[in-house]
Amino acid sequence: MITAKEFDEKFDNNEDITPYLDLNSKLKLKHLINSKKVDLDFPENILELIEKKANNIGVEIEALLKIWIVERLQEEINKPI
Repeated sequence: MITAKEFDEKFDNNEDITPYLDLNSKLKLKHLINSKKVDLDFPENILELIEKKANNIGVEIEALLKIWIVERLQEEINKPI
């Protein structure tokens, strides 16, 4: 698995990122059937930074936030007690 930071570095360096892309993303939609919406408020300056990062890597803000949240959850789950 690659982190968002590693992915960003590869993208920024014009390296091939296709091995890290889910080209069969339709298969992952099944787990979204029972998803719930959450409204989040961000300070404007933070949202601008998030938008800039999302635009730099060519994804929607929501997708970037989901990736970051999942990565953080994985880190937390794997932390020793």
